[in-house]
Amino acid sequence: MADLAELFPGFASHWVATQAGRIFARSGGSGPPLLLLHGFPQTHAEWHRIAVPLAARFRVVAMDLRGYGWSSAPRSVGGAEYTKRAMAEDAIAVMRELGFVRFRVAGHDRGARVAYRMALDHPGVVEKLAVLDIIPTAEMWRGMNAGRAMQTYHWTFLAQPAPMPETLLEKAPLEWLDHTLASWTKTKSLAAFDARALAHYRAFFGDPTRIHACCEDYRAGATIDRALDEADLAAGRRIAAPTLALWGEAGIPAAGATPLDVWRGWADDLRGKAVDSGHFLPEENPDATLAALMDFL
Repeated sequence: MADLAELFPGFASHWVATQAGRIFARSGGSGPPLLLLHGFPQTHAEWHRIAVPLAARFRVVAMDLRGYGWSSAPRSVGGAEYTKRAMAEDAIAVMRELGFVRFRVAGHDRGARVAYRMALDHPGVVEKLAVLDIIPTAEMWRGMNAGRAMQTYHWTFLAQPAPMPETLLEKAPLEWLDHTLASWTKTKSLAAFDARALAHYRAFFGDPTRIHACCEDYRAGATIDRALDEADLAAGRRIAAPTLALWGEAGIPAAGATPLDVWRGWADDLRGKAVDSGHFLPEENPDATLAALMDFL
């Protein structure tokens, strides 16, 4: 993947050793530390349109989650190596290696699930939390009616026992990737994506070891992550950090209960709003996303 375009001018590159192997990250800018966590089926490249402007105010760190992009992709069974708790520990290790013990974090999609799990498990670490186009995992499963199941069929498909989803995806990985990306945008096309960023996503998803990692991510979501959420709810644990929830007007959570109403059951200090976008806020509407993040962070 050495021929992929550089999308973060002026940013440094880092490889950080963790229990999962090496985690890749880029960092740039100065100011309070801000961690950016990407979603599925993407890499840290999804932040390329807003990372440089954010770096004018913050020390920005954009990392690849384990199994994604250039980070290590450990083998796993039943999601054990891909829980959001474990991914959050990777993120904390990266930030500590770069000299940051407490920081702001913004996550999109799977990265947002890692981010809110970090805020629940390590409240002293997360100074502010922004979650983009999700509601908590337990709430997604509780609301899995016919409409949501059709919209998010990948939640059950990717979570099926190995190797069935891996085998099917490896037959046409790039066709499935392009279809999935387009289907979650407001325009139902790839028009919102920079061709250079698409090349990053296609390079990562064309690797069978990373297809396996993505499936394990969703297997964890259907089992371990869901159980951790339910345990927190039962114990009355809540997110203490100031929290911003952003969602696309044509995104995935918008089809159900108002995301802000859902998040009120989880966060003590909450604000949020919809953005004119589909699921991929940082790429479909970077200006509005950047403005909302700057105002909150």
